Amino acid sequence: MTMLTVTINGRAYGPREVRDELSMNDFLREYLGMTGTKFGCGAAQCLSCAVIIDSPDGTSHTMPTCVVSAVNFNGKAIRTIEGHAKDGEISVLQKALINHFGFQCGYSTPGFVNEGQVLLERLAKKPVARADLEKTIAEALDGHLCRCTGYIKYHEAVRDVIVADPGRYLSRD
Repeated sequence: MTMLTVTINGRAYGPREVRDELSMNDFLREYLGMTGTKFGCGAAQCLSCAVIIDSPDGTSHTMPTCVVSAVNFNGKAIRTIEGHAKDGEISVLQKALINHFGFQCGYSTPGFVNEGQVLLERLAKKPVARADLEKTIAEALDGHLCRCTGYIKYHEAVRDVIVADPGRYLSRD
């Protein structure tokens, strides 16, 4: 057993004693009732379980939760799909996914939304040339699996958010 303290969507949880082998996915879903983070393949291959890790240096990245022990998240700040809505309003990226019908069963959506959000934050700090946009989006979403809708809808939704605010996400070259 290990004591776990973690910040999730801006709220501190813990210290709480958890089994060392408890996955972060199980901690979120079973201990906290945050069921937005999905359990898909159980092997970190589909990334439907990906959450955002916010680093102290201001950067963010995603990490699968199905195969990573909750204790590996001790002291970290993470964001789940539940953390995207603000004041009851879904995020711009979530709206774009709805507009593109970027979901059917919705199982892979949390991982795609989290990865897309990390990309948007990265591009806000270091914009990409318009000529490199398609490749940049494809590389960011690579590895996320969807059995229902097809990847183009996720790709188009992320692209629409970026091109709707070119001064923020696209470089001037």
